[in-house]
Amino acid sequence: MEQVSVYSEKLITMLIEFGPRVLSAVLLLIFGFWLIKMSERFMSRAMARSKIEVSLQKFFISLSGVLLKILLIIVVASMVGIETTSFVALIGAAGLAVGLALQGSLANFAGGVLILMFKPFRVGDFIEGAGNKGTVAAIQVFHTVLITPDNKRVIIPNGELSSSSITNYSAEPTRRVDMVFGIGYDDDLRKAKTLLHRIVDEDERILKEPEPTIAVSELADSSVNFVVRVWCQSQDYWAIFFDMQEKVKLAFDAEGISIPYPQRDVHLHTVSKN
Repeated sequence: MEQVSVYSEKLITMLIEFGPRVLSAVLLLIFGFWLIKMSERFMSRAMARSKIEVSLQKFFISLSGVLLKILLIIVVASMVGIETTSFVALIGAAGLAVGLALQGSLANFAGGVLILMFKPFRVGDFIEGAGNKGTVAAIQVFHTVLITPDNKRVIIPNGELSSSSITNYSAEPTRRVDMVFGIGYDDDLRKAKTLLHRIVDEDERILKEPEPTIAVSELADSSVNFVVRVWCQSQDYWAIFFDMQEKVKLAFDAEGISIPYPQRDVHLHTVSKN
């Protein structure tokens, strides 16, 4: 009976000493988890209003939730009387080890955040970057997916893409088509220039403003070269480029204007045996 009484006294003493701490810690834990959930909802609404990419929203909300929960557990543990100094040091060492192991992935994540925040390109744009060209099919946190003109899927790490120069061919509504056409030195220069003006004027896809440029750009070794620069809607770029090659060739042939090409003359000399 005496032993039971001793244990009862110890239990009562512990309850008096630690009971309020444990109760406070439990209440703080419940309130903390509720508060974290509410903060996640608030962040979600704020990010939705700021039009941040959905994938980036989910990642930031999840990351902030995990960090807040770890901080809450450390605070609750210290309230109960558990030594947290070594625990915090262990978390820091583990974080450093993970960071070193995932250095490449972290660089890709940082690149993805920059791309999603500053938006140098969007899904559907045709871009050139990191040595690849294609239409952007998806922008993820760690990589970007391109579809090449010949329908190949290219996955580029965002770290590599964000650290290289990016050319966005779809960013502007209009583009300039630059072409060069050569004629022979014996051909009528004014006639060729008139033909080029006519071909350009007849194409309704070519914009009147800015005004097209048609001028002699070079007196080359075997040809007189015209530069033809016209403006169009970005989606019409390649159609106009290919059509102009065919139209100019047919028009020059019909009007007897030659298009020089590299030639080599070989002269044979007969050497007398005497």
